[in-house]
Amino acid sequence: MLLTALIQDINIEEKIKTAPDSNYEIGVFIGSMLPFVVLVALAYLLYRYNKKRLNKDS
Repeated sequence: MLLTALIQDINIEEKIKTAPDSNYEIGVFIGSMLPFVVLVALAYLLYRYNKKRLNKDS
């Protein structure tokens, strides 16, 4: 199921053109940026955790 979600082609421009109002456009933008922000935050947390762990062991 995850694989099919990754394969689906999402056309953001088409969604914005057919949007009922400007609030929908904001929601589409946030929804498209959210996965990227979550991945960056997760990478930073893992980096910080490992850096503290390595400094503690030394």
